[in-house]
Amino acid sequence: MSGVVYWLDMAGVIVFALSGVMLACRSRMDPIGMLVLAAVTSIGGGTLRDLVLGVKPVFWVTDPTYLWVILATVGVSLMGFHYIHRLSRGFLPIADAFGLALFTVIGAHKALLLGTSGMVAVLMGMMTGVAGGMIRDVLAQRVPMVLREEIYATAAMAGGIVYVALHALEAPLTLAIAVSLSVTLGLRLAAIHWHLALPVFAWVTVPAKTHDEAAAPLSTPQKAKERVRMIRRERKKH
Repeated sequence: MSGVVYWLDMAGVIVFALSGVMLACRSRMDPIGMLVLAAVTSIGGGTLRDLVLGVKPVFWVTDPTYLWVILATVGVSLMGFHYIHRLSRGFLPIADAFGLALFTVIGAHKALLLGTSGMVAVLMGMMTGVAGGMIRDVLAQRVPMVLREEIYATAAMAGGIVYVALHALEAPLTLAIAVSLSVTLGLRLAAIHWHLALPVFAWVTVPAKTHDEAAAPLSTPQKAKERVRMIRRERKKH
């Protein structure tokens, strides 16, 4: 079964590397930028996980196959650049959802193998799933998906909890992996399709209108611009 987990990990690397390449294309980056985004997306979360768990050296140092898989993914993507460029914008979140589900299971599985508690394993699964995408989005100057309204980290947490619970019940590994993948992927895809989100708690301050703004009637765009200039001049005087 260790072979199944290993190939799932490789599949996650390919999917996340592809999502990094796609974002690099949309951000008009050169091949080096594509490689950097692909690498940080696919191995960034696992690297942070290993550092937190005290695993030395990290997984891709002991097994450089991960790096070769990233290079191969970027190389194939460059050859098929025109096809990737034509993919719809909805494909990136879907590819990211598959990577999130795969890496959540891998992170929780590795944490449990190292003897951590269930709570730590859930957190390591979530970290493995979301950290690489966060770094990718920051480098591309985008708001990370995990910080947006749609359910993202919650899906990873739910999948990690399911995996840890089934592991505690001594369920077969294939069943635990399949159910955890289904929960994470199902929640994330549902959030994308129906725009599901957690409630937002925030105070919104709406600036009060000035007397001139409140009293002024609707007018043409040219008159509106002139009114804005007059208001600014009045404010500067005060």
